[in-house]
Amino acid sequence: MATQMAVNSGASLWGPLKELWEAVEGAIWRRQPESIHLLDLQLKKHKPSFLTLFKNPMKSAEQREKVRKASTEGIAVQGQQGVRLLPEQLISEAFILSDLFDLGELAALELLLAGEHQQPHFPGLTRGLVAVLLYWDGKRCVANSLRSLIQSRHGKTFTLDLSPELVNLTTRFTDELMAQGLTKQILNLISDISVTREFERLQKERGLGNEKHRKEVSDLIKECRQSLAECLFAWTCQSPLSKEDTLTLIGHLETVTAEADGSLDSVNLALVMALLYCLDVSFLEQGTEDRDDLLQALPLLTEKQYVAAVHSRLVEGQGWKLPGLQAVVQLAWALSLRALSQLPQGAALVEFTEADEALADQALLGGVFLFLTEGIGEFYSKDPFELELALEFWCPSESLQHTSLTGSFLGVPLQRPPHKQVVLSKFVRQMGDLLPATLYIPYLRMLKGLANGPQCSHYCFSLLKTNGAPHGENRQAGVSGSLVSWEHFFHSLMLYHENLRRDSENARLALCEHPQWTPVVVMLGLLQCSVQPVLKAQVLHALAAFGKSPEIAASLWQSLEYTQILQTVKAPGQRQAAGIEVELNEIESSCEEYPLTRAFCHLISTLVESALPVNLGAGLRAPGFQPYLDFLRDSVFLAFPTRAYRRPAEKWEVAEAVLEVFHKLLREYEPQPADFLQEMVELQGEQVPAHKPPGHSLMFHLLNDSPTLSLCLSLLEEGARQLDTYAPFPGKKQLESAVLHCLCLLELTLQKEVTFMDLLRESQTSLLVSPVEQLLQGVSAQSRRADHITNIARYLYHSSSNPDAAFQSAKILRRIARYPNIQARLVGDFTHDQAVSEKLMAGFVECLDSEEAQELVAADDSDPEKRVARIRHETKIHILNLLITSLELKGPSLGLYLLGYEVKKPVSSTNLQDPGVLGCPRSCLHAILSLLQRGSEWRSGPVLTKQAPQLAELCYQVIYQLCACPDTSGPTMRYLRTSQDFLFSHLQHLPFILPENEIAALSQMSWLMKTAAIELRVTSLNRQRSHTQRLLNLLLDDQPHTLHTADGETGMEEESRSVSGFLHFGTVSKVRRRLLSVLDAIDFSQEAPELLQLDFFERAQIEQVITNCEHVNEQGHTVCNVKLLHRVLVAEINALQGMAAIGQRPLLLEEVNSILQQVVERNRVRRSLSAKRHALQSWRSLVETILTACPSELIPADQRQLIIRDLLLDLHDKVLSEDAAGELMPIVAGAVFTLTAHLSQSVLSEQQGAGPEGGSGSGFSSIANSALHLILRKLLDFILCTGGGFQRLRAHLYGALLYYLQIAQKPEEPETLQTGNSMWERLTAPEDCFSKLQRENLAIIESYGTALMEVVCRDACDGHEIGRMLALAVLDRVLSIDRQSQWLVYLCNSGYLRVLVESLRQDDVALQTLLTPQPPLLKPLYIYESKMALLTRVAKTAQGAMELLRCGLVGQLVECQVFHMLPQNDALRVFGQRDPSGFIPSPLERYRQILLPTLRLMQVILTSTTTQHQQGAVQVLQWLIVHADVIQPILHGQDMSMGALQELSLLTAIISKTALPGALEIGQEINSAALMELQGHIGRFQRQSLSLLVRLVGTDRARYLKQIEETVSPGDLAEKREEMEVAMQQICANIMEYCQTLLLQSSAEAQFTLCLFSPSASEPADVAVPSARVPSLGLVLLLLKNSATDFFRYHDSHRQSLNKLERVEQLPPEELKELCQGLVSGSGGVEKISSVQRNVLAKRRLVQLVNNRAKLLALCSYIIETCLFVIWRHLEFYLLYCTPTDPKDSLLPGYRDPSGSRGLSVSRVSRQDLEQLQSDMANSFNEPLQRKLLEVEGLYSKTRSRHTFIQALTRRIRGLVHHAKG
Repeated sequence: MATQMAVNSGASLWGPLKELWEAVEGAIWRRQPESIHLLDLQLKKHKPSFLTLFKNPMKSAEQREKVRKASTEGIAVQGQQGVRLLPEQLISEAFILSDLFDLGELAALELLLAGEHQQPHFPGLTRGLVAVLLYWDGKRCVANSLRSLIQSRHGKTFTLDLSPELVNLTTRFTDELMAQGLTKQILNLISDISVTREFERLQKERGLGNEKHRKEVSDLIKECRQSLAECLFAWTCQSPLSKEDTLTLIGHLETVTAEADGSLDSVNLALVMALLYCLDVSFLEQGTEDRDDLLQALPLLTEKQYVAAVHSRLVEGQGWKLPGLQAVVQLAWALSLRALSQLPQGAALVEFTEADEALADQALLGGVFLFLTEGIGEFYSKDPFELELALEFWCPSESLQHTSLTGSFLGVPLQRPPHKQVVLSKFVRQMGDLLPATLYIPYLRMLKGLANGPQCSHYCFSLLKTNGAPHGENRQAGVSGSLVSWEHFFHSLMLYHENLRRDSENARLALCEHPQWTPVVVMLGLLQCSVQPVLKAQVLHALAAFGKSPEIAASLWQSLEYTQILQTVKAPGQRQAAGIEVELNEIESSCEEYPLTRAFCHLISTLVESALPVNLGAGLRAPGFQPYLDFLRDSVFLAFPTRAYRRPAEKWEVAEAVLEVFHKLLREYEPQPADFLQEMVELQGEQVPAHKPPGHSLMFHLLNDSPTLSLCLSLLEEGARQLDTYAPFPGKKQLESAVLHCLCLLELTLQKEVTFMDLLRESQTSLLVSPVEQLLQGVSAQSRRADHITNIARYLYHSSSNPDAAFQSAKILRRIARYPNIQARLVGDFTHDQAVSEKLMAGFVECLDSEEAQELVAADDSDPEKRVARIRHETKIHILNLLITSLELKGPSLGLYLLGYEVKKPVSSTNLQDPGVLGCPRSCLHAILSLLQRGSEWRSGPVLTKQAPQLAELCYQVIYQLCACPDTSGPTMRYLRTSQDFLFSHLQHLPFILPENEIAALSQMSWLMKTAAIELRVTSLNRQRSHTQRLLNLLLDDQPHTLHTADGETGMEEESRSVSGFLHFGTVSKVRRRLLSVLDAIDFSQEAPELLQLDFFERAQIEQVITNCEHVNEQGHTVCNVKLLHRVLVAEINALQGMAAIGQRPLLLEEVNSILQQVVERNRVRRSLSAKRHALQSWRSLVETILTACPSELIPADQRQLIIRDLLLDLHDKVLSEDAAGELMPIVAGAVFTLTAHLSQSVLSEQQGAGPEGGSGSGFSSIANSALHLILRKLLDFILCTGGGFQRLRAHLYGALLYYLQIAQKPEEPETLQTGNSMWERLTAPEDCFSKLQRENLAIIESYGTALMEVVCRDACDGHEIGRMLALAVLDRVLSIDRQSQWLVYLCNSGYLRVLVESLRQDDVALQTLLTPQPPLLKPLYIYESKMALLTRVAKTAQGAMELLRCGLVGQLVECQVFHMLPQNDALRVFGQRDPSGFIPSPLERYRQILLPTLRLMQVILTSTTTQHQQGAVQVLQWLIVHADVIQPILHGQDMSMGALQELSLLTAIISKTALPGALEIGQEINSAALMELQGHIGRFQRQSLSLLVRLVGTDRARYLKQIEETVSPGDLAEKREEMEVAMQQICANIMEYCQTLLLQSSAEAQFTLCLFSPSASEPADVAVPSARVPSLGLVLLLLKNSATDFFRYHDSHRQSLNKLERVEQLPPEELKELCQGLVSGSGGVEKISSVQRNVLAKRRLVQLVNNRAKLLALCSYIIETCLFVIWRHLEFYLLYCTPTDPKDSLLPGYRDPSGSRGLSVSRVSRQDLEQLQSDMANSFNEPLQRKLLEVEGLYSKTRSRHTFIQALTRRIRGLVHHAKG
């Protein structure tokens, strides 16, 4: 028993019944697949509910006890563990509910719990009140389900076209119910349930809430009764009732009473019709194929007792409460009896069938027809389904030439009309011939009633036409034609206007243009006579019916003006007003009835729609509509609230009629520039101002705080107040309609005000207007509060009853939402009153929750249900757009408030909850999520994406915006992640495929992917690894995996799970990665609309017009405004003059149509392309986020490479297909760039991780070489397919190519100094994987031949800067691997190299602008650097260097002026106007960036062209001489910054190779003066170089080293200091090399050598040596000593680093951190790096250190060798060959220079000097130094080719010092 006592938290009286209704609806009305099986289960489960219809579970003492103890012992709840304790309050409410509805205590408790759960959906109601709604909603579900099941039965009247299986199921089920007494149950329930009784019971127990709740409860109860009655009606339509059931039904109808107006209510009407169907045999006449089966089933024919029982009950039974109803049934029975007597089976029933006449008489006495008109007449008067039942009374007399009238009669094609129809139509015709005077008006009324549809009215028109006299002339002789004819009507000036109401166009024109009838003239005449207003009103209605034809309308306007019905022209001296104004103010006002005014409004409304003549009243007054508008506005509209009304409803009828006119006028108005010019017209010789168009005048009134606007706004307030009462009142429909017109007026004003105000500003008129959105913030006269906008928003709350008003309200709010200043105010207005605030929120939510909305492709408004569904859908769209607009604004916005975020506290502090949790109301966000989540747990995916694609797209966009905005992102993503699992459940359904709406599907995916990218980034930053991992697996896995639903149930894939389990035995088949499937869903091809084929218009002009009509829409697409274009083109056609134009008008219009269709197609193509771009962009950002932002260890390197490979290959395949759209290429190129960059990084990091021996011979890392080759081929194909345009796009591809080529670049290897491998070993070593890949890459590149070379070279020379830089870089990279020099040959032969060289002159001009103090654009500098890098690369081969010299490279550089512009001023040099970001270098740094590449290039040329080609050296020397003005300051500079050292090292290298005496031997042509000058320059370079050496080695060395320490700030990278050390050593090495070359060039033997250093071995003191003095040999000795010391320091450091490198893994963390600090800038940088990454960085840093030390060791060793050589040559000269001088000799005698100026002026050398030299030398060049030098040789030179050089020189010097000449 305990298990049965568990409570169902879904309430067994509501939840399961709701499911039942969904199953029935799904199977019968929505015809969902697999629904029959579901329905079968539900019907079996709920059979008891149908058998005991509406019966509640019984009360029991046991249950009562159980519930009572629930507060202490708790109670079990189904699906939850343990028991739940319930509060006392809830239990007492449960007992009240149980007594109220007489239902079991547990069921009552369940209803309350369900009410509590559903409460957020019903803001403002308690759980008890919600429980009442749920109770009746459950009943309604049962009744509606029963009705649907009965409607789907197999039967005689109709079929729903369902599957036989379903029909059999429902027929069998309902037959069982019927056999168990369903009819009795239904009739009892209809009698028992009544709204008033239920309300009394509820009222007693306080079970009724506010007005809305009362209305909802009463609607539910009424719907239950109605559905039950319709169950019986539907049953009898299809199959007859049994005898007992028929008698029961008759018994029920005997007791029925009528409504106040004598009609039957809809429930009883349904039952009456049910009984009439029981007694009906007419269906047998139709002779359908199953007639015999129907005969068998008809108890009227098969059961005699049935007929007997019914007959006796109807003939002898007692009187009914409604005698009229009894008469109706008797008449029906009499007709049935007569029909039975005609059938063969009727012979057996003769005793009854004889009574038919008597019974019919009895019925007539009972007033049957009177009752029928009152009780059932509405079937004929209202015709919502356009059945035209009255057609049965008309018989087509002639063959109709009317397309819409041929066809069928009641579904049977027209051959002969049925007998019944012939008889009825004869009755109608003949009645008119024999008409007594008393029946004249009733007969006309009958005709009016029968002329109530398009076809009927046509027949009526024909009848009246043919009834007329055959010829017009007998009119004078009395009336010989029929009294009932048009002739007669017009003759007697009496037209019954209703027939014209629905009449056809032809009839109107025929009547109007008939020469003898002239109805318009007659009627207008009548209006001028004194006739009572009611008749005048009818005349105006009749005129309105005529006015529907534009042809008549135009002349009718003129006639109206002419007859002055409304006086528009006052005669001079006329005091008394006349016309309708008088009637309104004097007659109608005093009668308090306004038929004439309403009719006049109706007439104007019709005429305005048909035609609005501009020159109305011309000649007599200022032409135009203005007087009519003034009358309608001032006398009708503004006065309507204050007039008295006998019939309250008429007040709203007047308002509706006049507002309708305003609405039409404003709707048709488009502001034009001409409207704002004050034009004058001539009238009776004087100028009067012309009237503006009526729309302009209305706009002006609505854009001011005018009475018109105030009245509209107060109407809106009144409307909202009345709707909030939920009570019916007279004129409710008209009030709603008037309110709707007001809302439309405001919306139209908002829509047009921008254009209006722009034109007004341009025209500089003195009109003053304010925008509506500001006027709406004014204070309301009634409430004394600024609540106009709140009033507008209140209509959303009534969307269920008033969808149109809600729709307009949403449109208005959306337009207002664009203004940020108003948003903030609105939030205050919406939130200051709690009750209003809840109501408004509920209104928005209700609109979004609306179930009936439907997204329809074509706007089909003929079906009212579909129209409402479309309007509800568009309301949702406007609300979502409102949210999107307001989320884009800063500050508290309406969107944030509606979505449930904090608007009074910081937004980011919001804590989003499910509705109802912590008192959180149901917000728009909840509504949006529930829209999106529906169906996301099924395999087919979210329902909304397919059913309402556009809506789904906007929903996803709102979610994205919330996630993307910094303030809302945190709360939103937390909520989506924790309580909704939103992203996972939606991403698993990607890609969305909607063949019929590709654009929407792409946009949905775009927003979803962008949101996913944010989620991945955020979860990665917050280290929520499991979340990130789960999403990554979902997007990237290529293994089939089962999808679990969020709550761990086995939701989605039972069968697929077993399948994949089965697959795991063998190899698992791969599935497509989800990211790739999404890419597949983006179709890269885009069909373009074909060109216009025009016969009349000029194509170029049309294209121009189309362009002029384009604008950017809300989504940011440029589209053409089709309506505007249409207006322009039609105006163009209307402007054409002449007969030819009129004749061709139809053809012209046709062409306009084709142009418009073409433009619509173009717009679609643009939208489609834009959607594809957006989707691709989102896809790209998702991919890039996955690769960049997600922790790299989540995707292992091997997987990562395969994923990138798949993505790259697929992207290329799509973009390289024939029909790929060019617009998508840039995005693809960007994605290719990032993907290749990540591929390159991934491969490199994998190798670094693997250590030096990584990369086996088999292939490259995880990705096979073949895949890499494929990627390269596709990349090159892509580059080539972009053709001439698209250079920016190729920039991405060049970047990708560079990254790709980087993969094959060998990583830097440590220089261990142990590489003693012989040349042979190196040559025979197996090829490593890098070289192999590089060789294969090159082969692929070269297979593309010159086509590729051409593209790259062209881009390198011309075009966009970035493109040029990257193309130059690609050339550089390819040249570096191109061993065969094919590319180099192409560059030279095609002339591109010459172009590049010659473009240096243009660069010169741009570069000069870079050296101004203002930070300029750096583009030219970057291009120049790239170009120089390429030229340097070319110069690295002898062939390239020669080619460059041939192209005149150095000559170009000599002419560049920029090198002369060395910034002088110190302040400027260093700081310049430094830009604060530090990005733009100071002028001096910029100058160095220009100078250094040139120096580097010249150095490479000198190295490549080697000594036998002296022309290079001569040209470079020329450059040095021309720029001596710059070189001297640099060589003298005191600045020891990195840049200065680099300059010096390059300059000294160049000088050492060019400023040589040998350079003079080439220029034989030079005359002696020039030669002298040249010698002077060379001599100066020598002196400057030596003095630089003095500074570096001697005097300033300590200062320089200190300066270096200081300039390298601690935060800087350690690399900088190392580079500076290298530069210092390099300068020394260069100068020493220079000295050595000079010595060698001067003479091969020491005897005739040139002396560079003075014979003094004392080390120079720390004083600056004047440059005139010759440096001493001691300087070289000092350099030698320093270098030896440095060598050992570097050698130790090198060894230590090597040891560390071998055991990086074992290094302590502190040391690792320190090593990384060298590569990572910023203090916190190292902390964030993972340990694996740290090891990689430490390794890289150690290799750097090792190689730096190796370089320093090489330089030190070289300096030592050159120093020894220089010392030896000088000592040899001084100690062996030099003759000391006496002081009086002026020159050094022993050495005369052949050229005369070669020697440095060595001052006189005395013997004393030489002796001193020898002794100093002996002291300095001592044993320890010699040992040191020999050790250097042992440690280093052994592995080099110059082994024993140091040893030999040391020996010689020692010999010289110790054994001087004797």
